[in-house]
Amino acid sequence: MTMDWYSHPPTSSSIDWDKQDSAALKRKLITANHILHQQGVVDAYGHISVRCPNAPARYLMCGYMAPGLVTSPDDLIEYYVADSKAVSPDAKKGYSERFIHGEMYKMYSDVNCVVHSHAEAVLPYVTSGVPLKPVFHMAGFLGNDVPIFDAGAVYSPGEQQDLLVRDSRLGTALASRFTLAEDDRAPAAQPDHNVVLMRRHGYTTHGRDIETAVYRAIYTKVNASVQTNSMLLRSAMPSLGPAAQAKFDFEPLTDEMCKGCLKMNEGTQDKPWKLWAAEVEKSSLYINRG
Repeated sequence: MTMDWYSHPPTSSSIDWDKQDSAALKRKLITANHILHQQGVVDAYGHISVRCPNAPARYLMCGYMAPGLVTSPDDLIEYYVADSKAVSPDAKKGYSERFIHGEMYKMYSDVNCVVHSHAEAVLPYVTSGVPLKPVFHMAGFLGNDVPIFDAGAVYSPGEQQDLLVRDSRLGTALASRFTLAEDDRAPAAQPDHNVVLMRRHGYTTHGRDIETAVYRAIYTKVNASVQTNSMLLRSAMPSLGPAAQAKFDFEPLTDEMCKGCLKMNEGTQDKPWKLWAAEVEKSSLYINRG
């Protein structure tokens, strides 16, 4: 049987990560900060990072500032993966939650981009206990078992419980939730899960490149909104009268649907990236001197 293009789509990240141009990657990271803000994934809070090409033991993210205001490579800070300390002793103030990123890179060798968000549409699923499920084809990457990280279960007595992942211990605990074997701290190539919800906080996702991580961050938010609206509609059915009947049950994607949609989405995510990049380039708010 001849398979169509969507059955065997080309990957959007065929380039060897280590062979990328560092300057071009920094520019793309700045663009990614702007896209995440423009798409409502981050506001003044939230962040994105990338692993450094030719230096996998280091990563880049912006300093202590709103993502939408990042404008140049001078706004970026380079950190060591080993301890999330700045490479330069003169580095400006950075994000306290950089350990989210450092511990992900330390645990998973194929992860090259990490995004952390507090998107409002996702927050009900980190506060209500209702499971987040992939409910339409653009969110197959979620899978049917999105893990939850609870910082409250990790704190030591007397520790400031602000829910921020501000040290390697909390960062490691979060990163481990991306694996099926939670007690296995051995380094791996790829996580088993693409998104982890953070109870009372937000969510974290990752990718082998910037496009993948940004796509997942955006469509996690979109999927959460669609699921919430779907459940609200079903709960409102009685108001339509006793004769009103739902045409079908509320059901998420099956496991096979998740696999198929994941393959299709990752082969086409270069298309929305180009649109999102063009939108921020045309906006006077966002400045990119990369």
